[in-house]
Amino acid sequence: MQEGFKRKLTAILSADVVGYSRLMDDNEAETIRTLKNYCSAISTLIGHNRGRVVDITGDNLMAEFNSAVDAVNCGTEIQQELVQRNRELPDNRKMEFRIGINVGDVVEENGRIYGDGVNIAARIEGLSKAGGICISGGVFDQVENKLDLEFDFLGEQKVKNIERPIRIYAVRLADDLTESEVSKKHEPPAKPSIAVLPFLNMSGDVDQEYFSDGITEDIIAALSKFRWFFVIARNSSFTYKGKAIEVKQVAEDLGVRYVLEGSVRKAGNRVRITAQLIDAPTGYHVWAERYDRDLEDIFAVQDEITHNIVRSVGPEFLSAEMKRAQRKDVLHLDVWDLIMRASSHHGQYTQKDAAEAQRLLYKAIELDPMSSEAFCLLAFTHLMQVQFGWSESTAKSIKEAEAAAQRSVSIDDRDAWAHTALGLVDLISKRYGDAVSRLENAIDLNPNLANAYGAVGQALALAGEYESAVTHINKAIRLSPHDPFIVYWFGHLGLAAFADERYEDACNWGRKTIQQNPRFPGGHRLVAASCGQLGRIQDAASELEELLLLMPGMTADDVRKQVPFKRPSDMERYVDGLRKAGLSD
Repeated sequence: MQEGFKRKLTAILSADVVGYSRLMDDNEAETIRTLKNYCSAISTLIGHNRGRVVDITGDNLMAEFNSAVDAVNCGTEIQQELVQRNRELPDNRKMEFRIGINVGDVVEENGRIYGDGVNIAARIEGLSKAGGICISGGVFDQVENKLDLEFDFLGEQKVKNIERPIRIYAVRLADDLTESEVSKKHEPPAKPSIAVLPFLNMSGDVDQEYFSDGITEDIIAALSKFRWFFVIARNSSFTYKGKAIEVKQVAEDLGVRYVLEGSVRKAGNRVRITAQLIDAPTGYHVWAERYDRDLEDIFAVQDEITHNIVRSVGPEFLSAEMKRAQRKDVLHLDVWDLIMRASSHHGQYTQKDAAEAQRLLYKAIELDPMSSEAFCLLAFTHLMQVQFGWSESTAKSIKEAEAAAQRSVSIDDRDAWAHTALGLVDLISKRYGDAVSRLENAIDLNPNLANAYGAVGQALALAGEYESAVTHINKAIRLSPHDPFIVYWFGHLGLAAFADERYEDACNWGRKTIQQNPRFPGGHRLVAASCGQLGRIQDAASELEELLLLMPGMTADDVRKQVPFKRPSDMERYVDGLRKAGLSD
């Protein structure tokens, strides 16, 4: 194979406009404008479904996905979105796409893909009706039991320039379904799903519409960076602008579980913004907040409010999902429920719970081998077992953590959580430069992910860079002051202080960690080492006793594997403090 070429198996989505020549003849400028807007919306949906736009040429668009499930999900969302958009256009200006999806071998060069897999997708697209989706037999085999969709078998079709006949199926979309089937299709997806409704402008000033709309759009964009959420696109949410609505009905119409709504009221140079997150089926208010600000810089206020809302909604979202999963019958858990139950066990910080979290995650992966979220959390469980000495083999656990994190990134390379997991694998493996680089990339992918800042702070703390470590960890705490991971961040602040020989500060942070969660071994280990260096041997011995209840049989050699200080001198001072507390070699 020539240099620069890469062969791979991928899912290809091919789409084009039906009747494009007629539309151009009728009104060329309007057609180009509509096409540009529609392709932009389609590209956004492709990104949300972990896909990549390969090419847009004229009225043709091609994208690739690592998963056939993601490709078909994306295809259905595209057609649903375009139905909404076409309702706003006169009949003679409606623009309808047809879509074909195939799974096959392709050759990639400089971001472009070639081969029979691509050609077949384009031929299948030609068999689809306007506003429809056709898929190959290979795609059908992969999605049949994983998606809540109906398919019509169109037989084996002979297509141009392909020798063998291709099994073809048509995806039954909402227009093809009965009323009862439509109701079923609008059930919320397995992932936590949310619609952000246009914030209501209550100022009586139409010039303030841009401000309330801007906040709404920014929140949608920011939440979309949390890849574990399903966020309804802006164009669908804004169809409710200016209408009297009932939250439960909106959720049913859009197929989501959660709705975020709010209002903006301006008086003079002051603005009051309210927001609330609602669990639509129950009507329960998961979270609500009010913000009062001066409007000295309207864009700065818009950014600040968006940031505050997003940092609150993310953790509240996952907390609500974990509680909901715990209430479900264990015999009827889907992939997302299993992940949420595993996340709840992971947050208990016990050896038994870590093992149970892994059991649930392996079951989730068995049900969906393309679940980036399951592989990501699995990596974190292996890392915790290393950090807390619960692993039978440190080397094996690190290897398994790395494999799971790399798999998560390969499934969704835009998931900041997945890159955070892989960065922490680099850190425990003492690849400090790689760790910081990877974790900073996670922040670039999602500037609102508190855990990425906390992880960078941990890496810097262990490298002895006190000021930078404190800055990043404090940023994590500001982003998510009630985050379940805050117990880690307190511990990281303590490690930063210890490496900088601020033993009193380190001891105080260790005690705050224990206060946050007495079962968290890192807090007891930090206090024991710090008190040992301060000469408070009785206090150090008492904390070591508590530590050994959580980590039986721990030795100085174990500590060197669990707390990867970069500088040998820091490591020896840490171990020396624990020895003074009574730890054996």
